[in-house]
Amino acid sequence: METFRLPDDLLLGVATSATQIEGGETNHSWYRWSSQAGRTKDGKDTSVANDHWHRVDQDLELMRRLNVQTYRLGLEWSRLEPRPGEFSLEAARHYRDEISQLREAGLTPLVTLHHFSNPLWLEDDGGWTNPQVVGLFERYTDFCVRQLGDLVSDWVTINEPNVYLTFGYTRGIWPPGRNDLRAFGKGARLMIAAHIAAYRTIHRRRREMGLGDTKVGLAHHLRVFTPKHGRLLEKMVCRMYERLFHDMFIVGAAEGRLLPPLGLGRPRGRGDYQDFFGVNYYSRDIISFSPARYGEMFGRFEVKAGAPVNDLGWEIYPEGLYTLCARYYKRYGQPIYITENGTPDARDAFRAKYIYDHLRQIKLLRDDGVDVRRYYHWTLMDNFEWAEGYTARFGLIEVDFDTQARTIRPSGWFFRDVIRERGVTPAMIDQYLSIRSGG
Repeated sequence: METFRLPDDLLLGVATSATQIEGGETNHSWYRWSSQAGRTKDGKDTSVANDHWHRVDQDLELMRRLNVQTYRLGLEWSRLEPRPGEFSLEAARHYRDEISQLREAGLTPLVTLHHFSNPLWLEDDGGWTNPQVVGLFERYTDFCVRQLGDLVSDWVTINEPNVYLTFGYTRGIWPPGRNDLRAFGKGARLMIAAHIAAYRTIHRRRREMGLGDTKVGLAHHLRVFTPKHGRLLEKMVCRMYERLFHDMFIVGAAEGRLLPPLGLGRPRGRGDYQDFFGVNYYSRDIISFSPARYGEMFGRFEVKAGAPVNDLGWEIYPEGLYTLCARYYKRYGQPIYITENGTPDARDAFRAKYIYDHLRQIKLLRDDGVDVRRYYHWTLMDNFEWAEGYTARFGLIEVDFDTQARTIRPSGWFFRDVIRERGVTPAMIDQYLSIRSGG
C-alpha cells in the first residue's frame, strides 16, 4: 500500500440529505411512504431520523472535529413550501442560520434543492409527471435563492433523477410506487426541464445580487456496466443501459438536448446548463444477456465472482471512479465534483480502505489532467437509507438511533487525518490500514 498526496485545491467533505437526517417533518412523500407497513427493511420511518433539525450545533461540531472543508446539505421542499405557493420564512431562517454557521466555521456549503422527497401537495397532484412541476420547482428554487443566495454560491438542482425515477416509477419500491415506463419517460423529460429552469433562475437571481461566482450542477448517479464475457449481445445490453440510465439524463441536463426515446431537439433552447459535473459513484454491474428477463431489459445484473463487496452486496470497484470521471471530463471539460462516494460497513471493517482506494483514484485522475475539484464522502453519519431503513450504515460517525448518541468511527478519524495531511502518510497506513484492509 502506497502513500500519496492530494492537491491542495481539492476540497474534501461530507454529504447528507435533509429527509435522511432531519426528522420532525411529516408533510413529505417519504414520511408517508416509510410509515406504511412493509415499505422499509426494518419497518421504521423518517419521523425522527437523526433529529438533525434540533442538533445542528452538535453535528457541526462533529464536522469541525473531522476537519471537513466542505459540506453538501439538502433542503426539504415540504418545510419551505408546506402548501402550494405558501412559503415558510421560519424554515428559511433555520437553513440560513445553519449555513451561516458552516461558513463561520470555514466550511464551503453545497446546497441540494431536491433529493428524492416531494411535498405531499405535489406528490398527490402527480409529482414529477405533473406538467406544472417545472414551474413549481422554478418557483421553489427562486424562493430558496432569494433567501440563501448571498450565503450559497454552489448548488445541486436535483439528486440522481435516474435513480429516483427508476425506483419510484418503474420498480415501485419508492414513492409513488408505480410501475409505468411511460411515466418514467415523462418524469425524465420534466426533471431535465426543471433542472434547466432552476439553473437559469439561480444564475439570474445571484446576478441581481451582484454575485458572479455561481456554480450549478446536477448530481448524477453513475455506474460501470461491464459485459460479463465481452460478447456482442452483452455489449449491446450494456450500451442500452448507458443510454437509458446515463446518457438521456446527462445530455438532457447538460446540453438541453433530448435523446431517444425521450424525444429529439432542444425544447428548452440550446445552452450549457452545468458549471460542474456531479458524480455519485458507488459500484459497477456485471451484465450478461438474458432474453428470458424481458422485464429487466434483457440483462442479468451480477457481481464479479470473488470480488470484495459491502454490506449490501455491491462490488467495491474503485477503478470505476477513474473510468467515469475521465469519460465525462473528456466529453464536457468542466470541473468534476464527486458529490457522493461511500460504502455501508456496519463493523467499520473496510471503510478506511474504501476511502483510501477511491481517493487514490482521484490522485491518479488529477495526475492525468482530469480536473476533480471536490470529494464528498457519503455520508457524515448513519441515517435513514430509503428502502433499507436504518439497516445500511454508511456513516463516518456511528449513530445509536435509540439515544441519538454519535460516535466517530476509526474510518472517520482516518478521513480527518487525510484532510489534515492532504493525503496518506506511512504512519496513517500503519494506524488505519494495515489491519483494516479486508473487502
